[in-house]
Amino acid sequence: MAANETKTYKPGKSIKRARAVGAGNTKWHINVNDREYVWATKMDRVKIIRKGLPFESLEVISKKADLPVKQVLKFFGLPQTTYNKKKKDQDLLNSRDSEVVLVLAEIFAFGLEVFNQEADKFQRWLKKPNISLGGATPVSLFDSLTGIQEVRNSLNRLEFGNLA
Repeated sequence: MAANETKTYKPGKSIKRARAVGAGNTKWHINVNDREYVWATKMDRVKIIRKGLPFESLEVISKKADLPVKQVLKFFGLPQTTYNKKKKDQDLLNSRDSEVVLVLAEIFAFGLEVFNQEADKFQRWLKKPNISLGGATPVSLFDSLTGIQEVRNSLNRLEFGNLA
C-alpha cells in the first residue's frame, strides 16, 4: 500500500477510524441521524464540541458499548425523561457531553482496532474488572475524561502486550 492511500478500519456503521498509512493522519467519524461528524485534529474536535452533538449520539455510544441507553445516561447525569424530551425537541448536548461522546467514539474505534475488529471480545473486555484499572471495569470509568484516558492507556498497554 502506498503512503498516500487510506486504510479504513470499519468497527461499525456509526463510528469509524481511518488512518493514512505512513502519514500518521487519523480521521474519526461518527454518524448520528444520517449526519456525519468528522475530525482529524483536536481543533476539528473543538469545532464539533462547540456546535454540540445531537442527543441521539448517546444512542450511538450505547450501541458501541453494548450497554442500555439508561446506563449511558447515568454517565452523563441525565434522567431518562430529560433525555426523551431533549431528543424529541432535537436539542444538542452541551460542550462537555459532546466532548465525552467524541472521545468515547475514539476509544471504541481504537478498542476495536486493538481487538482486531472483534466487537464481541472488545465489549466483553469493557465489562470485565481490569487489574490495570485497579479492578474497575473499563466501562465504569466512562463518566469522566480522566477515566476514559485511563481506559485508553489500558488499551495501549494491551496493544503492545503489556498487562491490561
